[in-house]
Amino acid sequence: MIDHLVSQPEGKTLEFKRDLSSPKPLLKTLVAFANTAGGRLVIGVSDDRQIAGVKDPLAEEERLCNLIADSIAPRLVPNVELTTIAGKTLLIAEVFLSNSRPHFLRSDGPETGVFVRLGSTNRQADRELVAELQRSAAGVAFDEMPMLELSADDLDLTAAAGLFPGKRIMDDKGLLTLKLLRKEQGGLVPTKGAVLLFGKDRIAHFPDAWVQCGRFTGTDKSEIFDHTEFHDPMPQAVDSIMLFLKKHAMRGADLSQIRRKDVWSIPLTILREVVINALVHADYSQRGGPLRVAFFDDRIEIENPGILLPGMTIEDMKQGVSKIRNPVIARVFRELGLMEQWGSGVRRIFNQAADQKLPDPQITEIGMRVRFVVPLAVPISVAKGKNAGRKEKRPASKVKKATQSPTQSPTQSGDPILRMLELLLDGPLSSGALREKLGLKHRPTFRVNSLHPALKKGYVKYTISKKPNSRLQKYQLTGKGRALVLGKP
Repeated sequence: MIDHLVSQPEGKTLEFKRDLSSPKPLLKTLVAFANTAGGRLVIGVSDDRQIAGVKDPLAEEERLCNLIADSIAPRLVPNVELTTIAGKTLLIAEVFLSNSRPHFLRSDGPETGVFVRLGSTNRQADRELVAELQRSAAGVAFDEMPMLELSADDLDLTAAAGLFPGKRIMDDKGLLTLKLLRKEQGGLVPTKGAVLLFGKDRIAHFPDAWVQCGRFTGTDKSEIFDHTEFHDPMPQAVDSIMLFLKKHAMRGADLSQIRRKDVWSIPLTILREVVINALVHADYSQRGGPLRVAFFDDRIEIENPGILLPGMTIEDMKQGVSKIRNPVIARVFRELGLMEQWGSGVRRIFNQAADQKLPDPQITEIGMRVRFVVPLAVPISVAKGKNAGRKEKRPASKVKKATQSPTQSPTQSGDPILRMLELLLDGPLSSGALREKLGLKHRPTFRVNSLHPALKKGYVKYTISKKPNSRLQKYQLTGKGRALVLGKP
């Protein structure tokens, strides 16, 4: 048992220390374990994983217990034991997830002395995370909390009803059942989950409840190719994100092949599960950034605010263990058919990756966020324009809308009609704008090879139908054209 423990790498639930000569770092670790998912602190093991043991084990055991009693509040009582390996005595303190969290260092106080465990490091918790630790210990979900200053009139019930055609009536009873409304102080008020899902002014109340998507050239964020933001109601954001990913996943194919099931270069079913998981399990009480989707040549990263719920580890997630952070949001997603059985999503993602013989996705806690990385089986490159190879001067996170270079093509697709249709996914464009984005200077060639065939086949239509030759004329996708680009039958 102890041999196996010492051979493991440090992580969320395990840390090694040489001795008690510097007590504060190890006390931070014990506080972080108690606040996050429990863990073991092994004393008597050097940084290079050599078994050094502790001198005078009984005295060191007493000293450790006194340090914990004097330095940590609320009172923390870990299991402290001595064990022997290779003739050396180790001191092991085992801490369990505490129901009295958040614990803190007395010397730093409850405002700055709370720590949580992220990977193999300890991080100081900010005010929002401290409140989340308190809620989780009390069994209170953030999205079930009432917003007393608002009323049902602050919800877009028309949008909500449109998502539940024939399934639910969006009257007071239905809204109470879904916990979108709560009875408070003799009246009905919306919950935080209701405002996150269907609030008319959602961003005013939750400034980070939106989605940032970016397609980057290469495998890092030095050069951005395309960028957009989505402020849709949360259930609709799923389709918006998937549309962005599909737009950048088209690979070279002619029109006769585009409807084939294998046309997509990315694992759509896996990515959809990851997107839904991120939206449902994000910690919307946190401030500092929206949900982010980053498409690189070799992978897609989907990152949501908030660390794992107390008691959860990445290994738990892989095994199918689940704790619902946002039960109101989760229930709505489930009733809309966006989620299946609670807790099955992550396990299904890994099963699908194995079935498709794809590399395993990776889950990491980074900063105060959870990042899900989906590797691509085959890299997908984007065409580089005249600025290729130079660093983007502005940080990608601050770019409001990146425009494509005239020499850049939107995807790797080789069909001239399809390339044009992909550009129109973002909205109507004039003939000149289309030629510029496609890098085509010769107007007759563009008209003969792309525009006229697309009009004839009904893939695009005029925005000013009564004046085809108007100087203000633009072209937009028809339903048939959109279905073609997205590979729908």
